Amino acid sequence: MTKLSIPEMSCGHCKSSIEKAVAGVDAAAKIDVDLENRTVSIKSSVDEATLISAIKEGGYESSPV
Repeated sequence: MTKLSIPEMSCGHCKSSIEKAVAGVDAAAKIDVDLENRTVSIKSSVDEATLISAIKEGGYESSPV
C-alpha cells in the first residue's frame, strides 16, 4: 500500500485526474482518495516511484506520507 500526500488536490476533477493517471500505469490499482486530508492510498503492483511519476505527469506533485 502506497500513501501519498497531494497538496494541490482539492476537488472531484483533481480526484478524477489522479485516478486516471494511476490507472494509466496500473489498471487494476485500488485507489482511495481523501480530499479533506489531500491524500491518496493506492494498492498496486507498481512501485511508489512509478506512481509518483504518473501522478506528476497528470499535473500533480505528490510525496510519500
